[in-house]
Amino acid sequence: MQIMEFLSKKAILTDIKSVKKEDVIKELVEALIAAGDIEKRSRNKLIESLMSREALGSTAIGQGIAIPHAKSDCVEKLVAAFGLSKKGVDFDSLDGEPAYIFFLLVAPQDSAGPHLKALARISRLLKDKYFRDTLRSCEDDKAVIKIIAQEDEKKI
Repeated sequence: MQIMEFLSKKAILTDIKSVKKEDVIKELVEALIAAGDIEKRSRNKLIESLMSREALGSTAIGQGIAIPHAKSDCVEKLVAAFGLSKKGVDFDSLDGEPAYIFFLLVAPQDSAGPHLKALARISRLLKDKYFRDTLRSCEDDKAVIKIIAQEDEKKI
């Protein structure tokens, strides 16, 4: 599975303004709404699902990465938004460090397989320090897309 198969090209934010976990999630959900991947009426329900998942345990996996995710009936296929924070956000990470790189994943209610594959794929790519550092230095959505697409090509 390749990240570009589910990453919404119109939901890439390279300068997240939010400084709190819930606000970052809201900002990324808004990006998916603006991109046309999620209906506006589903906004609050989706944010609630994502925050419920966070309540079970933070989706910040350390090394400056957070992958907030949830299953929801507001999508028919797996979709993701991407965000970068220049300052970093306290996301209750396992290593206590702020998160700078965010992949927000929303999967259909009944899709355990693709959802888990996507999480594994993102985690695997982000273990590479060079990839993380390169992503963090991106100035615009085109640079993000180019870097992720290049990684997708390499590691299938």
